[in-house]
Amino acid sequence: MNTSRRQFLRGVGGATLALPWMESIVAADQSAGKSIPLRMAHFYVPIGVVRRGFFPGEADHIIPKGNLGNVMKSLGKQDPNPGVKSLENLTPTLQPLAEHKHQLNLITGMDRTFQQGTDVHAQCASCYLSSAKPYTVAGSAWPLDRTLDHIVADHVGGTTPFRTLEFSCNSHRDNKESIYFDNISWFGTGHLAPSIRDPRKMYRRLFSNQETSRYREVTSLVLEDAHALEKDLGREDRDKFAEYFESIRAIETQMNRLESIKSELSKVDFEEPTEAYLPRGDYIRLMGDLMVTALQTGLTNVATLMVGPERWDTPYMFDGLFDKPRSHHQMSHNQTKMIDDLLRVDKFHMEQFAYILNRMAKIQDADGSSLLDNTLLTYGSGLGDGSTHQYNDLPIVMAGGGSRIKSGFHVNLSEGTPLANLWLTQARLMGVPIAEFADSTGQISDILA
Repeated sequence: MNTSRRQFLRGVGGATLALPWMESIVAADQSAGKSIPLRMAHFYVPIGVVRRGFFPGEADHIIPKGNLGNVMKSLGKQDPNPGVKSLENLTPTLQPLAEHKHQLNLITGMDRTFQQGTDVHAQCASCYLSSAKPYTVAGSAWPLDRTLDHIVADHVGGTTPFRTLEFSCNSHRDNKESIYFDNISWFGTGHLAPSIRDPRKMYRRLFSNQETSRYREVTSLVLEDAHALEKDLGREDRDKFAEYFESIRAIETQMNRLESIKSELSKVDFEEPTEAYLPRGDYIRLMGDLMVTALQTGLTNVATLMVGPERWDTPYMFDGLFDKPRSHHQMSHNQTKMIDDLLRVDKFHMEQFAYILNRMAKIQDADGSSLLDNTLLTYGSGLGDGSTHQYNDLPIVMAGGGSRIKSGFHVNLSEGTPLANLWLTQARLMGVPIAEFADSTGQISDILA
């Protein structure tokens, strides 16, 4: 068979849809010296977390008050001594990850240094993936440099249609804040890598062009040409092929559903913007599905997904949690009074991350490993606590990596360990030959197999 997995199925008018890794057609890539790549994806949650719900051993701690800023001490770790422990009993916020806890690590103790003079929320988002040494970037009020995703893409992005993909789940347009509050991916200081917030626009970018989308579904066009290829596939790959196209159909159906809801909501005079009433979980999972499909098919090997903006005070419904839209940021400044509601929001976000993790775990690559085995998938936030604005002891969960990673542990690092140590570790796992990253002091050897 002469078809390479790297070739695209082409439909009428140039519609394209990439193929997942399948045993029947991966041989062409292997004969050319190509193997199943390691991918990297980041799932960013704004406003930090409620510590007593996320961090082991802090359930009974006093809720902190005031703006602690960049303190260099933790607010009650599980153990005053650093070390590695088996990840047995998950905290309430981490419970949605229970099914896959053997495929992830909870990493605590990592810090970022706050550069005085700018807003804490702007730095925690925009500098999350760069963490440049404070006051070293000329012409910037933020320690913001080229972010990890683009540094990795410089090394692994040359063979994919998209070097990186930036997803955002902020549908609001009432942006009272600057771009630094609403973006985690940057080409460099002052040079934003703009994210796509509309699922339809992302879908068209990945699978369509304007001409074909005017007439018919992309999948309908591609399926017509797919029959010739399908007859050459083995039985297992035919099943995988069908499952893949069903997932694309499901994405289209979900997009149509959300667009229909938005259209109906626009006819009602709400106190809040129409977007505030859209099903929040559906929106995040849809963008997650698009990201997973892009990684599965080799459209990109590097992606970021930002769940929401920092400090915009934008209200959301948070499906099923509240009877009206609520502002995550405003709630975070009333943690004592709204502790239960905030814990529900944190768990809601973790459920969306767990959905993506579960999707990746079920997708099989040609060698029998899963997409999750071949992806470094990280959940994180730029704040250790949304109420106190602390930059130390950040909430980080790293999943995937397969045999390259020792998983199923709570890795409690020494106080003051830079977050950049994790980014250095991930960059090297992705094959980037660098000695340091930002203010890193070394790799996190505890997670390396």
